[in-house]
Amino acid sequence: MDDTDSKIIAELRRDGRAAISDLADRLDLSRATVRARMERLVERGEIAGFTVLTRADVTAAPVRAIMLIGIEGKGAERTMARLAGLPAVQAVHSTNGKWDLIVDLGTQSLAELDEVIFRIRNLDGVMTSETNLLLSTRRAGRK
Repeated sequence: MDDTDSKIIAELRRDGRAAISDLADRLDLSRATVRARMERLVERGEIAGFTVLTRADVTAAPVRAIMLIGIEGKGAERTMARLAGLPAVQAVHSTNGKWDLIVDLGTQSLAELDEVIFRIRNLDGVMTSETNLLLSTRRAGRK
């Protein structure tokens, strides 16, 4: 991957739906060059896919938080399965370091978030936790 490929990827991060002709204009390249490079980046796995961020992705759960969880013993798999079954849980990540799991939470209100946190803290195997509200989100390459 060279500098031109990096610039194409940066432009796609800003606008994944940009037309090839618009990318070519912004990068001062021909459409054929941009198309060929994009195809090559996809074939090599440098670009794993294209995505769209919908209004529902942003507003379905306006109250967002990250919960860091310490697990007792070897119960992480069981705890992860229980967490994945909760509607407010957007994702569960295993990690290393002080915390065993990182949980993305999304709810409609702070009161609902409080209830979810209470439920999670009472799950068998959860020894300790820390929760942080997400105030804003900036995606890489987006304004």
